[in-house]
Amino acid sequence: MERRTFLRASALSVGGVAMAAPVASAANPLRVQVLVFEGVEEQDFAGPVEVLGIAGRRSNGALTSTLVTPDRPGGITCNFGTRLEVAKGWSPHEADVLVVPGGGLASREGSAVRRLIEDRRFLRRLADADLLHVGVCTGSTVLAAAGLTRGRNATTHTSDKAYLAAQGANVINARVVDDGDLITGGGVSSGLDVALWLVERFLGAQLAQGVETIMEYERRGTVWRA
Repeated sequence: MERRTFLRASALSVGGVAMAAPVASAANPLRVQVLVFEGVEEQDFAGPVEVLGIAGRRSNGALTSTLVTPDRPGGITCNFGTRLEVAKGWSPHEADVLVVPGGGLASREGSAVRRLIEDRRFLRRLADADLLHVGVCTGSTVLAAAGLTRGRNATTHTSDKAYLAAQGANVINARVVDDGDLITGGGVSSGLDVALWLVERFLGAQLAQGVETIMEYERRGTVWRA
């Protein structure tokens, strides 16, 4: 799906008006890549992967989701010791949406997100990628380090909101913040709400509510929209 097309088509929901029909379809799926990296927080990516996976099945493939590493395919160890074998490296040309989860605090030396922030090559690729950037928890600070939140409305984990503000973001105290081609979520479990909002925005409220029912999860907090 051409990025400008789906962002324009979904702008109605961002403005608070219900979309007449889902933007994505099986013939023109929304391609979501979920980034994982050494030390990534398990819940930050597992919540979105579950939501997106169910949505993809229930929509007959109108949404696809893939785990990717920042660079080469291979094994990673998550924050609590979970081992993952990831078959793909991130390719901006193969995605409409990139979800960046967190892993510790950007303001803390040696944390997983801090190591990612220090990867200047990755940040340049992130800044240049013509897609919808999504940050979950302190993943938003990685987007900030790439300059993607400067002058934009965004949120992150409570403990790193000062860092986000220092990078020039207008920090919003909301569970999910939708600023058009930038979507960010608060701490840890907010990844569920971020992913459900993605489903609603591009595939409709009915599907999003169906995913909630299957997961026996009810969204909480506010989706703040520009």
